[in-house]
Amino acid sequence: MNVLQPLLVTLVAGLFAVLFATPLSAAAQQKNGFNLDNALVPADEVLQGGPPRDGIPSIDQPVFVPPAKATLWRQDDLMLTFDGTSGSYAYPVGILNWHEIVNHDPDGKPLLITFCPLCGTGIAFDPVVDGKRLSFGVSGLLYNSDLLMYDRQTESLWSQIEGRAIAGPLAGKRLEPVAIRHERLGQWRERVGSNGWVLSTDTGHKRDYRQSPYGEYDHSERLYFPVTHTSRKYHPKTWVLGWTHNGESKVWPFPELAERDAPLEDRIGGKKVQVHYDPTVPSAELRDESGKLLPATRAFWFAWYTFHPETLIFEAD
Repeated sequence: MNVLQPLLVTLVAGLFAVLFATPLSAAAQQKNGFNLDNALVPADEVLQGGPPRDGIPSIDQPVFVPPAKATLWRQDDLMLTFDGTSGSYAYPVGILNWHEIVNHDPDGKPLLITFCPLCGTGIAFDPVVDGKRLSFGVSGLLYNSDLLMYDRQTESLWSQIEGRAIAGPLAGKRLEPVAIRHERLGQWRERVGSNGWVLSTDTGHKRDYRQSPYGEYDHSERLYFPVTHTSRKYHPKTWVLGWTHNGESKVWPFPELAERDAPLEDRIGGKKVQVHYDPTVPSAELRDESGKLLPATRAFWFAWYTFHPETLIFEAD
């Protein structure tokens, strides 16, 4: 019996391995209910941010009010703004801190507004992929500390900063970015006059929109989650403007822009551009030779660098 016992243990262990290997392997590729089997990034770098899927609720039926009725907001409060053909729309960052995604249809055309408080990135996209309108929610997952969105039609996961599906049926597909601004409410109202609308706090959820759930995170050197590439050239939360064109990425750190007169003329990927820096926000805009606003990304330095470690860096001197 003593001779057979080791053989029996080996056989039982082998049987368990056969029976349970596939389910355990599959389970290892599931996070927050999303399948990562075909992930284009290492699955172990997709992290759970804390809330479950839709624990941070997207705004799917946004309500807008005239600026005069948006009484919660002060003149120096930060907005993401989009200029449509029939008017301009302002999305208060105070609301986006709590909801991160707005599925909107200004002028009858679909628009996806996204915001990642951990990366400081407010980015807009055209949510139409292969001719199909997608609606998006918050997955509760992060990649490189950045929001991973998911589309409700295929449950693919999308990296906000990359604008790329990194897992699911649409893995490898990209969203077309749409140019938006970062403006103070007072500046925006002065620019658009009466032709503007502000996202209402009537979101269907009760939140203290004047209070950020992230405290002093914007000023701290601390990151809540690990990232794949880091650089100490600037404070991690230094504001920068970044853009990629013709395979070349470039970033304009705000401390460097502060040393130069605006607008700054520069080149990226063989294209002439102008950088307009506004220290009162602070924010910056990228425009082409004709003055057209380009969909550049305002972000924390650490966030731009971890996704673009090969980036060119504008330096004032």
